[in-house]
Amino acid sequence: MHIKKFIQNYQEFKKIHFKKYEKLFEELAAKGQSPKTLFIGCSDSRVVPDLITGAKPGDLFVFRNIGNFVPPFKPDNDFHATASAIEYAVSVLNVSDIIICGHSHCGACESLYKDIPQTVELIHIKKWLEIGEPAKRIAIDTVGIDDKELLLRTTEKASILVQLQNLLTYPAVKKRVEAHELFLHGWYYKIESSEIEYFDEEVGDFKPIEP
Repeated sequence: MHIKKFIQNYQEFKKIHFKKYEKLFEELAAKGQSPKTLFIGCSDSRVVPDLITGAKPGDLFVFRNIGNFVPPFKPDNDFHATASAIEYAVSVLNVSDIIICGHSHCGACESLYKDIPQTVELIHIKKWLEIGEPAKRIAIDTVGIDDKELLLRTTEKASILVQLQNLLTYPAVKKRVEAHELFLHGWYYKIESSEIEYFDEEVGDFKPIEP
């Protein structure tokens, strides 16, 4: 979509759609935000959290990155975008739920099986994809490498579980989960059908979210 179309859409939003939520926006501006859910999703343009969930302004604290990856907690003084978003959501906003939402046809998971060149243009991508390596190993051990589509779909789902485990390396997350004050959810969004599966801990597998 060309930038001019975005501008036209904004003008339509301001004239028509903003009116629907005008009072809500005024309240959010005056009182601040108090979302109850942190939604960690992929930067993929086909995955739109507000559209999928029907969330209104102020409902979701959204953080998106390549592959909806969660790097393990690392207590150093470096720059950590994902970690800071998690800390802010949990320790400042006091969210009660965190959703890790992976999806089908994920470019990050597919890239785990590609040879990414060691160049200055791709240096951060190559490093970032290391977070997905455990999911790759799980998928290969589970289904082998003969069926590429099955391997990729399995990798995508395994990655969600890896990221949930990485979330528990954050002290604030672990503390609140153990106190039953914070609940973690693994979702798998199918782009081609808009279906969402959730990870059911009791059965140890993903199941469709039923109406």
